[in-house]
Amino acid sequence: MPPITELTRIEPVHLDRLERQGVFTTGLLLEVSETSTRRQTLADQLDATTNDVLTWRDEALMLNLAGFGPTEHVLLSQAGFEGLREILAVDLAAFRTRVARAAVELKLECPPDLTLESWWDQARTLEDE
Repeated sequence: MPPITELTRIEPVHLDRLERQGVFTTGLLLEVSETSTRRQTLADQLDATTNDVLTWRDEALMLNLAGFGPTEHVLLSQAGFEGLREILAVDLAAFRTRVARAAVELKLECPPDLTLESWWDQARTLEDE
C-alpha cells in the first residue's frame, strides 16, 4: 500500500493530522473512510469536510491499482486523471489516448495496452467502494 504522503490532493495540515491518527498508508485511509459514517467521523477528527475525505479516498483508490507506482501516478496526473472518478468518466479508448499523449509529453514509455485496460477495468470494479 502506498504511503499517504503520495496523495497530491491533500493539504499538509490534514496529512499531519492523518499521520497522528495512525493513518500512514492509502490502504488505511480507505479502511477508515469506508462508509459515510466513517468519512464523517474522519472529517470531524481532521477538521476537514466529507468532500475532502472523498477526494483523498478517490485518489487513494487510484494509487492502489495493481502495478501502479509513483511514475504511473505522475503519468496519469499529466493525463488529467487525479483519481478514480476521472478514469470512470471516460471510455477505454479515451483513457488509452490521454495516457499515451501524457507519456509523450513526459518523455516516458507508455504502459502496455494490457496494463491500461487492467487499470480501467479495476476502476470499474472499485467504483462501488
